[in-house]
Amino acid sequence: MGANITDATSGLRNFLRRLLARPDALMLELGAGGELLVSQMRAVLSMLLLLLPLINVLGGGKLEESMIGLLGAVFAIVMSQVWLALARQRGRYRWLPWVTATYDVTSTTLVLALLAWSSPVIGLNSMVVWAFYLVGICMTALRNDGRLTLYTGMLAVLQYGLLSACIFALVDSPDQLASIDYGTATPGNQVQRLVLMAMVTGIAATIVYRMQRLVDMSGTDGLTGLPNRTWLVHHFPTMLDATRGQGGSLSVCLIDLDYFKRINDEVGHLAGDRALRHVVDALNQKMEDGDWLARLGGEEFALLLPRPIGRAWERLETMRRAVASQPFSPEHGAEPMRLTFSAGIASWPQDGADLSQLLRRADLRLRHAKQEGRNRVLARDP
Repeated sequence: MGANITDATSGLRNFLRRLLARPDALMLELGAGGELLVSQMRAVLSMLLLLLPLINVLGGGKLEESMIGLLGAVFAIVMSQVWLALARQRGRYRWLPWVTATYDVTSTTLVLALLAWSSPVIGLNSMVVWAFYLVGICMTALRNDGRLTLYTGMLAVLQYGLLSACIFALVDSPDQLASIDYGTATPGNQVQRLVLMAMVTGIAATIVYRMQRLVDMSGTDGLTGLPNRTWLVHHFPTMLDATRGQGGSLSVCLIDLDYFKRINDEVGHLAGDRALRHVVDALNQKMEDGDWLARLGGEEFALLLPRPIGRAWERLETMRRAVASQPFSPEHGAEPMRLTFSAGIASWPQDGADLSQLLRRADLRLRHAKQEGRNRVLARDP
């Protein structure tokens, strides 16, 4: 029983730690796409809001209530177009999800406050308007940022809790809290709504957590634990922007193990997998802050070094010697096998302007290294 409680506590801590962590570059890129999708949904929903006042009038509702709804719908349409225009510039405004989430919650609170000004029971028991709190909370799941989801949920609970408390404090008569159309507003049913908002926040946060885990798995190589090609493609533009902003250099190294097929053929694929991990361990021992190693597939790796091509060659040459000096033992008692690699290096901005160009140039130099006898690093064309 104690072990189960400990596991549950540890799992909750990991859950909260991940939700409260700042998303990495890949998650931010996905979140920018989610913000655009949310803005498009908001624009469509805002247009549909125009139907609500009409339905209210046709259903015998109060004209004053319908006018408030109409003004709210027009305001929502105008603002939705503003948010949509900003969201189309994907990732440019990092503050945008926080501002739009605040807008979604606060605009709902303001509409309820206007309704309460007309009739306190409507402001408290209008399910149609109140449901937009839940819509706003749920839409944060598309931004892939757990902090944003928790913030939006807490903001909604806080604003609606304060609004309800103010309405109950300001009513002159209990008759103002009862209506044939909207029922009776009580502190109990308002607390129930707050609990429901908290539950929806928890569900949305869990969805964000699950999405982050799936993205992690899609961007991580299962055998070595290294980032994979997907991670590299999504992260490289951010790394390049940072390098450009700092006025530095960025070198891309392609590494390919020599005669690796021989290992699989002679000692089997399981030993081959252990050999890959052996090489990764040897490379990681020589890694420094800012270096990134990714597995592209098979026995091919990409190493990103934030330094000019000459210094990158020196670093990679050190790694090559380290790998060659640490023989791999396929199994206990077996004769150790010497592992080596060949590599080609390309550097931004001299050899290319983007990842595709740099990989092509590095691959060309890698092939020349293979042709010249393997177990060597080339940083220039022959």
